[in-house]
Amino acid sequence: MAAAWGLSLAAAALRVVTRWPTYRLPAAFPWPQVRRETSSSSPQANEWQIHLTDSCVQRLLEITEGPEFLRLQVEGGGCSGFQYKFSLDTVVNPDDRVFEQGGARVVVDSDSLAFVKGAQVDFCQELIRSSFQVVNNPQAQQGCSCGSSFSVKV
Repeated sequence: MAAAWGLSLAAAALRVVTRWPTYRLPAAFPWPQVRRETSSSSPQANEWQIHLTDSCVQRLLEITEGPEFLRLQVEGGGCSGFQYKFSLDTVVNPDDRVFEQGGARVVVDSDSLAFVKGAQVDFCQELIRSSFQVVNNPQAQQGCSCGSSFSVKV
């Protein structure tokens, strides 16, 4: 269940201990064209942004290699109706939006973006867990105490 809340310490530790073979693509590899978001001063543009905290950027730079990024998805479920799902990924789909800050990337599909637009992604370390979390989500009416699920504003 902890994996559904984000990357657990055990997964991060396993990643450090177990070195899987990495395959490097040539620099001229034809990456798919995706929409990359940069900060803007207009209120409408900021509404459709995902903001990353410094701790999120720092942790992503520690755990990602090469083309890896953090994927944020919203799924039905959880105790409040919807739940956040975080995973490391390397494939950017045509309907994805890429949010980049300080070299760290978070990718959100267009369906999930409607539920998290304007939110902030943070990396939180507590005694019982360490995980990525969505905080200050203007689209959420209320959430559960663990922070992994939420209900949307109507």
